[in-house]
Amino acid sequence: MKTILKFLFILSATLTIQAQAQQSNSGIKAGYNLAAVSFDGDTETGQRHGFHIGLYGESFISESTSLQIEVLYSQQGYELRDDSGTFTQKLDYINLPLLLKLYPDENFFLEVGPQVGLAISHKEEFDSSFNLFDTSQEFEPDNFDWGVNLGAGFKTDSGVSLGVRYHLGLGSVYDEGHPKNRVWQFSLGFDF
Repeated sequence: MKTILKFLFILSATLTIQAQAQQSNSGIKAGYNLAAVSFDGDTETGQRHGFHIGLYGESFISESTSLQIEVLYSQQGYELRDDSGTFTQKLDYINLPLLLKLYPDENFFLEVGPQVGLAISHKEEFDSSFNLFDTSQEFEPDNFDWGVNLGAGFKTDSGVSLGVRYHLGLGSVYDEGHPKNRVWQFSLGFDF
């Protein structure tokens, strides 16, 4: 009897693993970024327009819950405009979000989870009204970023997804003023 119960337990576990493996998918996603920073939690800058692109893997842990991990290249930063010109901070990251996705409906999802990022390039530019005063210079921001993502979207049965996400950065880009990343992402994804 113990041998039969052991066999049934192993068979059940194997079938569960196979069923969950069938409910896993991976794909590619890309989209549009609206990025800014918040200084000391009081003032938010103008937005830098950019894009993101990367890969994702999603594994269902139940019928309506999944975990998704992503590797994304993301253009972030901010703009400051005044009468003397436009200052642009360009920060490009490799981000690793880990998201808990809830499907209250078969095709609609909500997502939340942490994200870490590594700045791979940075550049500051000042574009004045007169070309004589234009400058391009590099400063040293903190290369490590971290924060929380909140989002929602729609995924078709064929694996095409549309999503919107807000990244609330918790790590400071610089020590002075403690600017923190704030990024809206609008994505289009395709399962392989």
